[in-house]
Amino acid sequence: MDPITIDIPTHTEASSTSHESSTSHESPAKRERRPDWLKIKVPLGTTFSEIRKLVDEQRLNTVCEDARCPNMAECWNRGTATFMILGDICTRSCGFCSVKTGRPLVLDTDEPRRVAEAVARMGLRHAVITSVNRDERKDGGSAIFAATIRAVRDRLPHCKVEVLTPDFQGKREAIQTVIDARPDIFNHNVETVPRLYRRVRPQAKYQRSLDLLRMCKAQGLVTKTGIMLGLGEQADEIRQVMEDLRVVGVDIMTLGQYLQPTKQHLPVERYATPEEFADWKRVGLELGFSHVESGPLVRSSYHADEQTVI
Repeated sequence: MDPITIDIPTHTEASSTSHESSTSHESPAKRERRPDWLKIKVPLGTTFSEIRKLVDEQRLNTVCEDARCPNMAECWNRGTATFMILGDICTRSCGFCSVKTGRPLVLDTDEPRRVAEAVARMGLRHAVITSVNRDERKDGGSAIFAATIRAVRDRLPHCKVEVLTPDFQGKREAIQTVIDARPDIFNHNVETVPRLYRRVRPQAKYQRSLDLLRMCKAQGLVTKTGIMLGLGEQADEIRQVMEDLRVVGVDIMTLGQYLQPTKQHLPVERYATPEEFADWKRVGLELGFSHVESGPLVRSSYHADEQTVI
């Protein structure tokens, strides 16, 4: 059966987040015809439904669903998924993210076992584990991150484990807990350029994110980060971020188009073209990144199993 071609929405119905009561943002790109490159082919098949059933059975969350990733159907039909641990309620209110904001529930200490079970049943070669922010906890949930890494390794020793973590408020002990579990790739996204942090990531700090990535690299881990285009950043600011990331030794970088998840989130200022993304990939490789994944539909975990470090 042929794939179905669909448009990726710039927003969907508002989810139950702290953004719901805020004023609706009007997007400068709102009335533009959605670019052809933001249309995707959704492959039809049984793997997608099998993975959804497995995730539901194990009472797990995936960032694929909670963050409304446009590549969910493709990745799930390839047999890959990004697991979101520590619940589905975040303590932060980033202007771009559709994950619910509020007071999180108590930690689920059985979650690492269930993630490992799902990874084993899917037969993954590369598992990606991310989480919401848990700023209300002293360790930011880092112990559950470490336990999940170990559980996956115990259950499926050949599977590579990539983590995509919060900044843990810069607490070195919490970061060290995850480092000591030795993930194959330590990913932490800087998301945007420093000038836009107050609007895009109000509870985060650019330098704090750089320091986390530096700390991981200094202890021999493969490091990775990503940014979104379309939030109002300038070309010289993008390049400066890329240069800053190379200074702290980041190995892998992703660049993708920001898409407004609901009317209450930040607007899309512009749609970067596929040619621009190709140019940034070239710049990144020239700066010395081992791998640059750059394209309109690229997200942090897109084709993560294919990314290598020379």
